[in-house]
Amino acid sequence: MCGIAGYIGPNDDSGLIKRMSDKLIHRGPDAEGFYRSKNVALASRRLSIIDLNTGSQPISNETNDIWVVFNGEIYNYSELRELLLKRGHIFKTHSDTEVIVHLYEEFGDKFPNYLIGMFAIALWDENKETLYIARDHLGKKPLFYHFSRGFLIFASEAKSILEYRNYTAEVDPEGLHFFLNLRWIPGEKTLFKDIYNLLPAHILKFCKNNIEIKRYWHLDLNIEKEKDIHFYTGRISELLKQSVKRRLMSDVPLGAFLSGGIDSTAIVAMMSELVNGPVKTFTLGFNDPTDEVDDAQKVSNYFSTEHHELMVDNNPLRFLPETIWYAETPKVNSIQMYLISQFARNHVTVALSGLGGDELFGGYDNYLYIKPTQFLHKHIPPRLRRTFSSINDLILRKQLNSGKLNLDEYRRGIQMLLSLGDKTRYYLILRNAWDGDLLTYANIYSKEILEQQKKYNIKNHFDNYFSRGDQTMLAQVMHAELSEKIVADQIWLEDRMSMAHGLESRCPFLDKDLVEFCVNIPDSLKIKGFTTKFIFKEAMKGNLPEFVFNKPKRGFAFNPYRQFQRDLKKTAEIILNKERIQNQKLFNYEYIKYIIEYPPSKSMQWHYFYLWNLVGFQIWYDMFILKDKSIDELKSIISI
Repeated sequence: MCGIAGYIGPNDDSGLIKRMSDKLIHRGPDAEGFYRSKNVALASRRLSIIDLNTGSQPISNETNDIWVVFNGEIYNYSELRELLLKRGHIFKTHSDTEVIVHLYEEFGDKFPNYLIGMFAIALWDENKETLYIARDHLGKKPLFYHFSRGFLIFASEAKSILEYRNYTAEVDPEGLHFFLNLRWIPGEKTLFKDIYNLLPAHILKFCKNNIEIKRYWHLDLNIEKEKDIHFYTGRISELLKQSVKRRLMSDVPLGAFLSGGIDSTAIVAMMSELVNGPVKTFTLGFNDPTDEVDDAQKVSNYFSTEHHELMVDNNPLRFLPETIWYAETPKVNSIQMYLISQFARNHVTVALSGLGGDELFGGYDNYLYIKPTQFLHKHIPPRLRRTFSSINDLILRKQLNSGKLNLDEYRRGIQMLLSLGDKTRYYLILRNAWDGDLLTYANIYSKEILEQQKKYNIKNHFDNYFSRGDQTMLAQVMHAELSEKIVADQIWLEDRMSMAHGLESRCPFLDKDLVEFCVNIPDSLKIKGFTTKFIFKEAMKGNLPEFVFNKPKRGFAFNPYRQFQRDLKKTAEIILNKERIQNQKLFNYEYIKYIIEYPPSKSMQWHYFYLWNLVGFQIWYDMFILKDKSIDELKSIISI
């Protein structure tokens, strides 16, 4: 586990690669390594997890003409090492990194197909003068790049790329639009103009001043006729146990995040079975009635874990600047993961989490709105859809003209029903996106950029997920969320917030073998009536305490309404002041002011998330675009 960086192409800045590496020290505090040759430079920051003595990077082959830097863990490296030894390859370490070098020698650019794990890899073939960068199947490890005029620069985090003096940081307008709609950015885009995500399951080849990107693996959606329920429950248990066992590979202390819900409890149950001694568990509370600390304690007592509990005070926004520095995106759900990771790092170096269980098995309440109505989409004729669209626009106009923000939640519900027949729009409204409502564009954006922003449309990005008529809408939604949301939102968040403290997070539910099986379980078994995650609960019966199956789903997040009354309103008044917003010429200040001054209402959650997004964006803007304030200065501005 570490951070990687590098570049290829003419560059007269000899100190660039060192500065890039320095920006990643939090990801790898244990060691630093470099490779330099002609116009190529590679860097690695190492967090030592396995092969503590001989696993330093970069690592080369026997003839020193193939070099690799690598971020992540290869869980099947022992099996691959045995295969490669039998084929005559000579190893000088016991690290999983060296396996990558010899896999490339054996299989060329198809080497990622053989890997099971989480990884971001850069591999330089000196004889072919070719650089490859690759990202794991499900995007657990980040990798960003910028390409201009034959020069490619890449890193685990965008802040390393910002060290390149020929790149000037600007806001990407489409990335901004996606972020304001979804609170995360799907696809290749980032908030930085011309800095891109290398997408999961993709490999980029740089040769002769050109880049070529191709996909090496697809998460195929091919749900077949339902089989006997015992087939599914047995296979789920088998694959999850295999996944947990893989992720116990470590030469350093490890533990688990525990919320008390079924996903994290299942991970702790299997860890307790597979490890010697009590599992170290960690949970976090918000001093809120919806806290899950009592549930986590009950699970801890049941499995006799070594339990650690952290309570967050009422003013968490003071941590926002540092979380944005590490996340490089102002995510509303970053603070809790940042704090629990910091807390856990005092005790362990690796932590397993339950991330991915809801996407695999249908755990979100949103899915309960999708399943009962999914059959209607194909039965709404085009003429009626056009009528619905006209009524939709009329309702939006009336609600906006009324000025009653507390009616917004009800209006969105009506809009969702009126979008029947358009699966993509139905899904996006459930995700609280306003894209497509042209009247809302005028509320959000300033007059200076309004027309430019109208050309961006999130719906176009998601339409492909809902184009197949042979699969249910619920199956398509869960496929989209596994391919997009979990990568760009939750995985991004968990990697950045854990690595901010040199903590490696591992996610058994995101194991490639488990995901490939579960994505094609019929949704009739995932949601049965009003029971979410039905098939997973059936698979876990007998393994978990009964009280876990009966507890309500609460979620590991702040309540935006409560937070508005605690510190969000005051922080927004400070950060989103009239002078700043009008000088920046991106947002409509009058709408921001109206939200801040409107009487608080539980029906205004979208508006409070919007304020949180804007506060975070302004901190991000000062930090990465203007570069005129330090983390401490920004913290002092919003301290209340």
